[in-house]
This record gives sequence, C-alpha cells and structure tokens, in this order.
Amino acid sequence: MGAKKPVVVYGVSGYTGRLVCEYLREYNIPFIAAGRDRKRIEAVVERIPGIESADYEIVEVEHSVGTLTELFKGAKFVSNMVGPFIKYGAEVVEACLAAGCHYSDTTGEQDWVLHAKEHWGDAFAKRELLLAPNIAQMYTTGEIAANLCLETPGLDTLDILVLWKGFPTYASTQTIFTILKATWYYLEQNKYVAWEPTAHAEVLVPGQHETAIAVPWGGTAHPVWFKDDPRVSNCRAIGGVMARAVMEGVRKTTQMFDEKIRPLPPDQQEAALAEIANSMQASMPPRENPRLNTTVDSVHASGPLGRAHCVIHGVCNYKQTGLLQAYAAFSLLQAPPRRVGFASGCQAFGHHALLGQLRSFGLVMKPVLTVQD
Repeated sequence: MGAKKPVVVYGVSGYTGRLVCEYLREYNIPFIAAGRDRKRIEAVVERIPGIESADYEIVEVEHSVGTLTELFKGAKFVSNMVGPFIKYGAEVVEACLAAGCHYSDTTGEQDWVLHAKEHWGDAFAKRELLLAPNIAQMYTTGEIAANLCLETPGLDTLDILVLWKGFPTYASTQTIFTILKATWYYLEQNKYVAWEPTAHAEVLVPGQHETAIAVPWGGTAHPVWFKDDPRVSNCRAIGGVMARAVMEGVRKTTQMFDEKIRPLPPDQQEAALAEIANSMQASMPPRENPRLNTTVDSVHASGPLGRAHCVIHGVCNYKQTGLLQAYAAFSLLQAPPRRVGFASGCQAFGHHALLGQLRSFGLVMKPVLTVQD
C-alpha cells in the first residue's frame, strides 16, 4: 500500500497530524494520511488549506504490527501522531523496523523516549534507520536554543524553560495525564535523578514583567538527548502554558494524583486519569492564531567560568511541530540523517538547519543570544 508514497502520517484524525500533512503539501511531498477511522481522516484532510494541490491518499488501517508493516512497506519515513505513545507507540516502531522506515513522533512522554532508546535504538542503528521520538516545538525548539548556547565552549549545565500561549489538544491532554504515572528525571553529573512528583517553580518569562508557573512536564526529552553528551553534565527542563489558571489546575491535579490516585492499582489509576483528561478537553481547539498563540524557549547555559543565555520567541507551537515533522521527512528523502539509531531532531538534522526552517516559515524570531565569559 505504501510503495507509491514515500511518507506516512499515522494519526491524521488529530490536530497535529493535520498540520504535518499541511506542511508536507508545502514541501511538495507525496504522503499517505493514515489512521483507524477513514471518515474522520477525510473530515480532517478536506479542511487542509490547498489540499487539492497535494499528492496524497487516505488509508484506514488497524493498529497492529502486521497491518502497519504492510502499510509502511515501500515508504521511507513515518510520522506518528498516535498517543499516548507509551500505550500505542510500540506497534508503530516495530512496524517501521520491519518495513525499513525512519521513525519520528511528537511525544511529550519522557518514559516513552527512554523506552524507545532502550528497546529499539541499537536495532534501528544496525539498519541505518533513524529513531527520533519527540520532534516537536516543546522540545526541539528548546534543544535548538541549548545548542546555540553550547557553541560557547566550557558550558556544562543547561537550565531550560519552555512556555506557550494556548490550550493543549485532546491528544496532548491525554498525554499530560498519562505521564503523571511515570517517574520523571533530570540530569545531574550525567546521571538521571528523579524529580519530586509535585515539583513546580515560579519563573521569570523573558520579554514580560509577569511571572509564570512551570512544572517538569514529565521530565521532557532534553535530559535524555543530552545524556552522555560530553559537553553537558547537568540538564533540567521545565515548562507549561502561560495561562496561570491552567497551570494552577495542573498543580492541583498533580497534588491530588499523588495523594489519592497513585496509591490505586494501575488499571484504576489509568481510568481515573482518563476521566479527568476527558473532562478538561474533549474537542479539537481552533486553528492557531499567531497574534494569540505565542511561544518562548529560554535556555540558561553555565559553566565554572562562563554563561550564555538564548531566547527564541515564536508563534503557534503546534504549527512549529507540524513543520518540524514535515522537514524531517523532506530531509530524509534527500540525504541520510547525521546520526542513525536513536537521535534527537538536532542530532539528526543539525540545529542550524532546523532553526532555518522555522525562520523561513515565519514561526520564530531570530534567537537572542547573550554570552558572558
């Protein structure tokens, strides 16, 4: 099924999947829009601006390794939107490996990123394939800022903050509550250290006078990407939405989970969290407005005798994610990644290349980099 199109977007019935398809159209890349419900896919795809000029097909597929492998055969890259990934990601990764496809997703789940690295990193490397979970605004744009800081030698500690204006999609909301069950880690002297489950911080937002509330957000992928990077010994990342009321709700829910839900058996934990998630966000949010939906990625990098600070102001975090996924496809169809096996967006494609794409599509400003030595 997949032989005629080089890219498969799996999970197109959701908000982010639609945006990936939209940017694939802008890169002029033929693609398969796949998912478990053809009618839902059709309803989403037909709303993509300019879709009549895209080269695509729609495929309904069962979520199993066998059927996904058949779909992926002949394709080169799979962009997976079906989460929470700790629940549904394994079948897609296994199918990519069997079919010989590069894999990426938009996960916000540190436990899934660690799981993917441990279980499939070497297998993908042996086949010279890329396994790149977590190519998304909330992680990759901050990773770009971190790498700009690390161009200054002698810095070994990263303090990362990611904030955005808007509300999570249905899938993101499901993920937010799924990761409450996991243990979250930061990096200290190149070792993983667990966060306190209810950790949070009052943070200064670059470019404004008001403060915001940020949380470890499941640990994020940054400590995983920089683990065993000889430049970095310590890495902490926190983030959230800029709406204080929303983040107060996240804090209260995290506290409630720790006190009342965590002691329950796993199946009861999952049911309780799913009920809360569904009550908070059950519909697709409106298309992002760059005048309303802004982003801030801020990285303080330090060392014994040096400091650097990089801020990237942007708009439309979900559009950034869609673009980054589409560019990954665009790049992989023309050249091998810089690193095979388990790798981040910057490790696979280079932080300057990714920044250039975000800039060229008008999604981020020129980074503000301040260096002291």
